[in-house]
Amino acid sequence: MINKERVYQRLQELGKIGHRESGGVTRHAFTTEHRASKDLVAEYMRQAGLSIREDAVGNLIGRREGRDPNATVVLTGSHIDTVCDGGIFDGALGIIGGIEVLQTLKEQGIETQHPIEVYAFNDEEGSRFSFSMFGSRGVIGDLSPKDLEMKDKAGITVAQAMSEQGFDSLKLQEAIRAKEELKAFIELHIEQGKVLECKDLSVGIVTGIVNELWMKVIVKGEAGHAGATPMNLRQDALVAAAEMVQVIEREAKKTGSTVATVGRFNVFPGGINIIPGRVEFTLDLRDISQEVSDQVETSIFKEIEGICQERGVQIETEILQRIPPTPCSQEFQLAAKKACQDLGLEYYCLPSGAGHDAMQMVNICPIGMIFIRSKDGISHNPLEWSSMEDCADGVNVLYHVLLDSAVRIEG
Repeated sequence: MINKERVYQRLQELGKIGHRESGGVTRHAFTTEHRASKDLVAEYMRQAGLSIREDAVGNLIGRREGRDPNATVVLTGSHIDTVCDGGIFDGALGIIGGIEVLQTLKEQGIETQHPIEVYAFNDEEGSRFSFSMFGSRGVIGDLSPKDLEMKDKAGITVAQAMSEQGFDSLKLQEAIRAKEELKAFIELHIEQGKVLECKDLSVGIVTGIVNELWMKVIVKGEAGHAGATPMNLRQDALVAAAEMVQVIEREAKKTGSTVATVGRFNVFPGGINIIPGRVEFTLDLRDISQEVSDQVETSIFKEIEGICQERGVQIETEILQRIPPTPCSQEFQLAAKKACQDLGLEYYCLPSGAGHDAMQMVNICPIGMIFIRSKDGISHNPLEWSSMEDCADGVNVLYHVLLDSAVRIEG
C-alpha cells in the first residue's frame, strides 16, 4: 500500500541533520539544524504534491485539498525537533508517515471529501527552553508574552530566538486555528516503551495520554566550610534534596501507575570544600489519572515539608507546566481497530506515558494516536530504533484512518 522503503529512506536521511559523534541527533528549536530539517521536510511535502506554508510560531504545514473546499480539515503530523542526543524516529515518524500517506493518495489518484494537512510542529520536546509543545500551544492559542521570556542555557529568550529565525513574536495569534475548521488530529508515533515489544506486536492503539506536571524545586540551606562546620550544625541543602528525591521515588512506586523523574540536579556553590547552600532540581510527575497524580503530589510535598523542618532548610517551587490527562476519541479508536483488522494486524490498546502534541490539540478537536513498537523500549537515545516493517505497519494504519476521517470519494 504505502512505500515502506521511501518512508525508511526519508527517516534515515532526516536523521543525518543534527547528527552527533555519539550517534545521536540534536535538533533544538530555532537553530540552524532545525531549520535545515524543516527545509528537507518541505521538499518531501513538495514531492507529495502538497501546498506548503509556515505559521507564526514556526510550524511547517503541508496541505492536500479535498473535494469540498468548505469541509473541516483532518490533521496529522508530529515534531522534528529532538532532545540532546536523541534518536531518528521520535516525532519524525509521524511527519514522514503523514507525508507518505498523502503522497500515496496522489500516486493512486484517490480524492477525499475533506482536506488533510500534515503538521511538523515546532519545539515539542522543550529541550532548549524547558517549555514543551511550543508549536501546538501556538495552534490552540495557549502562548503568552511571559512564555516568550523563557531562556536557554546561553540566556537567549524564545522571543530572541524567534527573531533570529525571521519570526515576529508579536504575531503569535496568526498561528491559531479555529475549532470550527478542524475535524480531527491523528498522530503516529513510536511507543517509547516496552509494552508492544513484550506482546510481540507492531502496532498499538492509544487510549489516552497521561498528565504531565513539570516543576522546579529550590532547596535553600546554608553554605559553610566543609572542615569547620560540625555535622550537627549543618543546614546542608544537598543532603536534604537527596532525601527529597528518595521520597519522590518511593511515593510514585506506591500506585503502580505513577511515574516520577528528577531529571536535573544543580548544586551551589559547587565547591569541593563547601557545604551546599542551595540545590535546584526538577520533578516530572505523570499518571493516566489526574486524581492519582494529585494524591501523589500531595504526599510527596507533605513528606518534603517534614524534611525541611528536620534539616532546617526551606524550599521554593515553580510550576513549569501542568497538563491534564488526554483521552483519545472513541470514534478514532474504533477506526484504528478496523484499520488493523482490514490489514490483518494484531493490535493492543494502551495509554501513552509520554507527552505529545496531541495533548494540546485535544483542546480544539478530537484526537487519536497510533503507536509502533520501539526496540527494547528505548527512546530519547542514539539507540532508539524501529524496524522498517513496523514503521510500514504504523503508516498503513494511519493511511486507513486518515482515509476514513477525510472520507474517501469513490469512483
